[in-house]
Amino acid sequence: MKKRIYERFKALREAGELGIVAYITAGDPSRDATLKFVLTLAAAGADVIELGVPFSDPLADGPTIQRASERALKSGTTLAGVLDLVSRIRLSSQVPLVLFSYYNPILQMGLEKFASTAEAAGADGVLATDLTPEESADYRRILGAHHLSTIFLGAPTSTNERLAKIAACSSGFLYLISRTGVTGAKDALPDDLPALLRRARAVTQLPLAVGFGISLPGHVSVLGGLADAAVVGSALVSEIEKATKSGASASAIDAAASALSEKVRVLKQAARHGLSRRAEGPGSFFGKVAP
Repeated sequence: MKKRIYERFKALREAGELGIVAYITAGDPSRDATLKFVLTLAAAGADVIELGVPFSDPLADGPTIQRASERALKSGTTLAGVLDLVSRIRLSSQVPLVLFSYYNPILQMGLEKFASTAEAAGADGVLATDLTPEESADYRRILGAHHLSTIFLGAPTSTNERLAKIAACSSGFLYLISRTGVTGAKDALPDDLPALLRRARAVTQLPLAVGFGISLPGHVSVLGGLADAAVVGSALVSEIEKATKSGASASAIDAAASALSEKVRVLKQAARHGLSRRAEGPGSFFGKVAP
């Protein structure tokens, strides 16, 4: 496997610091804008960046990311275009990059072509949201041969046996969904999330990243005692949508980049602040988390 993801989580663990995994939809509102956004997010402190590959039927995504996928598809973004974007990012940054896709575009390109192109572009890992471990043998074999981490999703509904199977198929990190349902910013973190994290810890030594509904600094500071990283997506995509609602002018792109930078900077501060709260335990996890 490429070592960028491993090295970043190793450094975070040595520092006792929660990582921030930032998700944005590639091509929203354009690939040039996404390049600017990725470099901005990395400079603001994002530890890993997930590039969403737009798809016409994004079943796991809530309205915010669905709209982002629609905008990206209208701008002509394809999987091949996203891989080219990764190459452009690598000219300026070594931030770990994960391709977040549904399986259909990957299958349409062909596993070998996709994996070899992704490796050459400089991607570090892939998360195919709708691919199950049982159907992933060829996918894992081919991506592994091209030094790409294969990241799978664990859910609150996953049994301990299921979590162990998902973890065994994963590399890089294990992505835990905080709640059932689709993506989207929420005010509160679910009561059963600490139990899910404990169950996952019992079956894997991989870093644990928590996503779906993570949007507030309060969420991040609490997660500092429980997880290895917080995945923030809809809250960032929403900033892009707000800034570019009247058009994707240069000034609108700059405004979106500024908003993303501020959002990640505040979340990263909360992640560092969370270090001092580790001894408090999960009590503040329940109910509405203050911003």
